Amino acid sequence: MKKILYFPLLISFGIVFVIGCTNDSSSDLIDISQFDEITYTNTIKSIIDNNCIPCHATVPVNGAPMSLTTYEFVKNAVQTRGLLDRISRAQGSPGMMPNGGTRLPQAKIDQIFEWAQNGLQE
Repeated sequence: MKKILYFPLLISFGIVFVIGCTNDSSSDLIDISQFDEITYTNTIKSIIDNNCIPCHATVPVNGAPMSLTTYEFVKNAVQTRGLLDRISRAQGSPGMMPNGGTRLPQAKIDQIFEWAQNGLQE
């Protein structure tokens, strides 16, 4: 007998839930693609700032050959200075970046590669 009483309650709850959760307005929706897109501003800048700027500052130090403080500088480093090669080298390999530090986590390296493959969007 109890099972028979639960079924109408379950149906009633389902109807209220479906009716109560409908909305034809798109004005309150968030474009989630902006969170997935890897751009310099959204993703790459923080990786560079946290891992490269100690040497690749406005005035480079510790033998760093160039600054990586702007989008243009980082873009140029990817395109002409071998940045992708240098961050991809195995820990302790000659020329591995960050120099004298710990290799970037593979997930961060993958983000930088994806950014490069997708056109180095600012």
